[in-house]
Amino acid sequence: MEESISGFKCRGTWDEVVEHGERITRALRDADVGGDDFDDWDEWRPKSHERLSKDVSEKTSQQASVGEGEGEKAGKTPNDDLKTAGEKLSRSYEKVEAGDDEGAVESWQDSINYVARAADSAGRKALRKVEDTVYRNVMTQLAPYYFDNELVSANIQKVGRGTADEEFVFEVNVNDDELKSEVSETLRGFENEIDRWHIDTPKETEVAEAVEGVEVPVTDDEQRSKSTTN
Repeated sequence: MEESISGFKCRGTWDEVVEHGERITRALRDADVGGDDFDDWDEWRPKSHERLSKDVSEKTSQQASVGEGEGEKAGKTPNDDLKTAGEKLSRSYEKVEAGDDEGAVESWQDSINYVARAADSAGRKALRKVEDTVYRNVMTQLAPYYFDNELVSANIQKVGRGTADEEFVFEVNVNDDELKSEVSETLRGFENEIDRWHIDTPKETEVAEAVEGVEVPVTDDEQRSKSTTN
C-alpha cells in the first residue's frame, strides 16, 4: 500500500485490491464510522466474487446517477403533476371570479410549482438515460470506475493486459482529515501485525473433506483452543 495526500493506493491482483478495500472498511468500522455513507461505500467496494467490468461497473453507474427529485420521491409522474397544475390553475380562476384575490394568487403559485416539479422529473429521467448510456459505453473506456460521497472517494482501474499479468490500481481517500489520520494509523497496524489478511469469503471445509477425503489442516489458533479446553 502507498499512502499520499490523495489517499491510500494499492496496485496488484484482484484479491489484493479486494483486501485493500476490506482493510479500509475495517479501519473505518474500528473508528466507529457508520450511517448511509459507510453503507454505500461498503456496498460499492470490490468483492472477491465480483468482476470489474460487470459488477463494479453496474454499481458505479447506479451510485453516479442523478438522484430523484421531489416529484419522483412523492411517487408522481410528470403527467400527474401537470394534471394537478391544471387543476390548481382552474381553481385560481374560480377564486378570481369569487373576489378572493389572495386565494387566487396562492392557487396560481401552486400551479407553477407543480409545472416546475413535472419539468424537473422529466428532465431527471431523460438525463439518467443519457448518463447510463454515456457511462457504460464511453466513460468506462476513458476513466476508472469511481465512488464518491462525503465519507470516501475512491477509484479503481485495470492496468494489466490479458490474464497472466492482470493488475489493478485501487485508490481510496477518506475525506475527513482527522478520520483519515486515524484510518492511516490503523492500516499501518494491520501491516505490522497481520502477516496475511484473510479475504471475507466463507470457508467450505466440510465440502473439502467430503470431496477430497482428507482432513482440513487445523490452524495454530484452533489447536491452542483445543489444548486449553482439554
